[in-house]
Amino acid sequence: MTEDEKLHEEAEEVRKETAEDSPELAEHDRVAELERQIEDAKSKALYAAAETQNVRRRLEQELQQATSYAAAAFARDMLAIKDHLDRALAAVTEELRADKTAAQFLAGIEATSRELESVFQRHGVTRIKSMGEELDPHRHQAMMEIPSEEAPGTIVEEMQPGYMMKDRLLRPALVAVAKAAD
Repeated sequence: MTEDEKLHEEAEEVRKETAEDSPELAEHDRVAELERQIEDAKSKALYAAAETQNVRRRLEQELQQATSYAAAAFARDMLAIKDHLDRALAAVTEELRADKTAAQFLAGIEATSRELESVFQRHGVTRIKSMGEELDPHRHQAMMEIPSEEAPGTIVEEMQPGYMMKDRLLRPALVAVAKAAD
């Protein structure tokens, strides 16, 4: 025990002995203790208020995100339908387009595809630009490398389009990137 600690202990003992004989000193000690408790209570109240405000902010942010992205799972599922429509339209030959019955059927498929694109647009679902872009691992998934005259890492082929919902990735674009020619 250091000299200062010894002095402090002795001073406390003298204070206690004196307080027993002096009601004013005891009252002063009681007031000091109550003031300390009030400060403690104020500190705890401020902490609780700050914590409540933090929880409220966090919940508001989570609610905003849940509202903004509530349709993300549904939109992701709808992408498969969009892919099927696009593949069906890409497979149509000019000969089939010339056939009157098939042309009417194709017009219905094209209208469905346009309406789906319109719904995506209204809900903030956009196609990721890929061709000619640098590979962005946050938006693209490289499936293979192809020897090319393009700069290495440049996207030269898109196998499956990727989509974003506002600023959230729904599905990465599956792409092939250029590599230096051998």
